[in-house]
Amino acid sequence: MVVTGLCFIGVQATVKHLGPGMPPAESAFLRYLLGLVFLIPMWPELRRAQLTRRAWALFTLRGAVQAGAVICWFYAMTRITIAEVTAMNYMNPIYITLGAALFLGERLAARRMAAIGLAFLGALIILRPGYRALDPGHFAMIFAALGFASAYLVAKRMTGEVAPSVVVAMMSIMVTVFLAPFAMADWVAPSLTQLAWLFLVACFATTGHYMMTLAFQAAPMAVTQPVTFLQLIWASLLGWLAFGEPIDGWVVFGGTLIMGAVSFIAWREMRLKAEPSQSTTSNG
Repeated sequence: MVVTGLCFIGVQATVKHLGPGMPPAESAFLRYLLGLVFLIPMWPELRRAQLTRRAWALFTLRGAVQAGAVICWFYAMTRITIAEVTAMNYMNPIYITLGAALFLGERLAARRMAAIGLAFLGALIILRPGYRALDPGHFAMIFAALGFASAYLVAKRMTGEVAPSVVVAMMSIMVTVFLAPFAMADWVAPSLTQLAWLFLVACFATTGHYMMTLAFQAAPMAVTQPVTFLQLIWASLLGWLAFGEPIDGWVVFGGTLIMGAVSFIAWREMRLKAEPSQSTTSNG
């Protein structure tokens, strides 16, 4: 998870370095297009997959939602600080928890509701509406986090039907397809340097997701989630040292509250999953 955090910070730093010189939709499209090279090892399994009409519909829905979220994320990176993007991105698990309750029928206990309330308080502390002018990048990041959470919920539905590699490959392909018309509508010829930077983004992102998968296999979410808080520290330091962004104590404080709420939810889920096995052991 430490390496995962460093990779995702690398993604943010590279996109921030590119700046607004390229439209967000085009940057996102080229990042996914260049990243398709990492799907080559998955191609045999993708060809063997017999996708139903329902699977195609869900993959299409996920691709559309993820594409919109990616455009919003790339736009936010050109407008607000790296620390703000990182802290607001911590809301993804909260939106996923709410979405799972609304659409997948998962139960929300009182403690989990309290944690969700604490997370939203953290988000308000980061944004501080009424105390400062909100940038369009803040609203874009809210929509990005909601979009990523929605895409995750669709992916969660699909993991029980097809192999994880197929889920990843179909996501990459569909997002590339949906981003293409938005990129073409405002196309700016990229330089070789810009293409090289975007390929580096794809490398960072792919490595980060792979390392995160290894972490999830090695330890429960309650252990891995708190480590992601290091991303906010690194993001604040990177923004300050490399891009001259002042360290905002309110952003760090709000992000800490959100991360605390996410860690509590992960810990509660681990406890609830362990309770049946514990009772079975004690009864035996």
